Amino acid sequence: MSISDEILIAALREDARASISDLAVRLDLSRTTVRARLARLEASGEILGFTVITRSDVLADPVRGLMMIEIEGRGTDRITRTLTGMTQLRAVHSTNGRWDVIVEIGTQTLEEFDAVLARIRKLDGVVASETSLLLKTRKAGQA
Repeated sequence: MSISDEILIAALREDARASISDLAVRLDLSRTTVRARLARLEASGEILGFTVITRSDVLADPVRGLMMIEIEGRGTDRITRTLTGMTQLRAVHSTNGRWDVIVEIGTQTLEEFDAVLARIRKLDGVVASETSLLLKTRKAGQA
């Protein structure tokens, strides 16, 4: 991916609804060039699609945190399936290193957050965990 492609993608991350004409002016490129680059990025799979983000999607959960989880034996797939079904989890990541899975948790209250932690810790095969509350987000990616 070229620097120009990265700049185009960055502009789309800021405003995915921008017209090709607006993007062309903003990036000092021709409309034909922008249209061709977008088509190429989509065809190559670099851009997988565009999405709608609603107001409720961007409202931060009052209580957010990351939980690193160590899983015993071969239970990772089973536990990951269970975690994926929990509505308070915003993301479930597999990792390398000390922790097998890292989950992003978002709840309305500390009590609800604590209940989520307890539920995860009780899962058969979870042998250790470490949790950090998120205090402030300076930059967040969008799906």
